[in-house]
Amino acid sequence: MSVEIAPRIRVHKQLVNQGAEADLNHALELLNQVKTGNQEALLRFYRPEPTVAFGQRDTRLAGFAAAEKASRDNGYVPAVRRAGGRAAAYHRGTLVVDHIQPAEDAIAGAKERFGFFGELFADALSSLGVDAGVGEIPGEYCPGEFSVFGRGGHASSSVPDGARIKLIGTAQRVVSGAWLFSSVIVVENSAPIRQVLTDTYAALGLEWNPRTAGAVEDLVPGVTVDAVEAAVLAAYARHTELVHS
Repeated sequence: MSVEIAPRIRVHKQLVNQGAEADLNHALELLNQVKTGNQEALLRFYRPEPTVAFGQRDTRLAGFAAAEKASRDNGYVPAVRRAGGRAAAYHRGTLVVDHIQPAEDAIAGAKERFGFFGELFADALSSLGVDAGVGEIPGEYCPGEFSVFGRGGHASSSVPDGARIKLIGTAQRVVSGAWLFSSVIVVENSAPIRQVLTDTYAALGLEWNPRTAGAVEDLVPGVTVDAVEAAVLAAYARHTELVHS
């Protein structure tokens, strides 16, 4: 089954943060607006405040309270998201992309969306010089079959040749009449993300390999969040008409 992308999507660049939890919930508010027909298909971009977004399963672990404290101790706000798996961390050096679209049967093609958007984002990063691919990395945080990763090997990269680091995690929420596909791209300053994930995963009692966490600039030094946003928009423009508001 092919993925149907709306022929026209409005681009919304959120310039003012509402707070960690409010920004997560705003995506659900927009999803409700789209499903009721009060909003057209939408592509929302924003740079989040330092946040550790826990999954629903994390909240049921004995170490969850300690993990919340570890987040705060690292300067990150703990929040619980409706979509996605295990804990993920992000800050102002990351870019969140929320694609929200109406659909008569939103469940149809749900898995195919992961593959489609994984390839779309990998193509966007490739245009910036990243050796990008799609697939789970053994030991990655918030593991997923369709994580977008980058391989080391660039002349000035800090990542060993051939080593893979996770750059993008994706999650999806489906409701009657619409779907939300959310992607978090880690672009700059990966060290504090590795640190807060190390502390929170230890508190949760979950194993992972910190060497799998990184940022686009670790592979191609000098790449900025603005450059990644432009590359993502260019990749989208090959599939739909973008309307900038």
